Amino acid sequence: MSTVWMNQLSWLDYEARIKRDQPPIFLPVGALEQHGPHLPLGTDGLLSAAVAADTAALVGGLVAPTLSYGYKSQPKCGGGQHFCGTTSVDAATLIGSVRDAVREFARHGATKLVIVNGHYENQWFLIEGIDLGLRDLGPATKLQVMRLEYWDFLTEATLASVFPNGFPGFALEHAAVIETSMMLHYHSSLVRIDLIPDDGPADFPPYDVYPTRKNWVPLSGVLSSAKGSSAQKGAVMAAELAERMAAAVSHEFS
Repeated sequence: MSTVWMNQLSWLDYEARIKRDQPPIFLPVGALEQHGPHLPLGTDGLLSAAVAADTAALVGGLVAPTLSYGYKSQPKCGGGQHFCGTTSVDAATLIGSVRDAVREFARHGATKLVIVNGHYENQWFLIEGIDLGLRDLGPATKLQVMRLEYWDFLTEATLASVFPNGFPGFALEHAAVIETSMMLHYHSSLVRIDLIPDDGPADFPPYDVYPTRKNWVPLSGVLSSAKGSSAQKGAVMAAELAERMAAAVSHEFS
């Protein structure tokens, strides 16, 4: 069966692929988090999985089911925990899930694991999960793990073309032009074009306060304007991401 999706294979077909090809296994990680009035709650997971699948197709890899619950949404990059629908996990939960996944893929006989993060707040807890998983396996393990945030593979030239009036930065791009354009490319039926907001950019102070100041965040949950999003921009970014991520995976695991 020709597919990049691990969960569409039988265990025998999966085992054969592992033994014969030693494919890189891609593990997308997202979140269940508000993405404004125009994007679905599962945007982070949907995009990390889509980018992982495009990349896997270029390098002969397999894509594992997405870890769909992420670390707690923060006001300055995700709007915060006060939005209905945002469903987050504690750091220890995410760390444990990644730690277990690292051990399990090693048990399968995999030697290459690529964790593709689609939720800004996850980063340090993915690193901890990887570190603990590899520590559990010990120095004799053959498993190598690569971790990345997919947006880091966008070039300055592409960002300049997507943002002709200036790039606001990845943290403020929550539910804005990058994610909206890529969702229009990958999952256009899930985007409410008529509800795309024109908020922001949000103006945050250089400190945090707890409990969170809800009034710091636009009511829509979008941190900078999503106007100017298009499926064409999404296609350009998706192609660049897959090509450059595939090159990085091939280089590290050659």
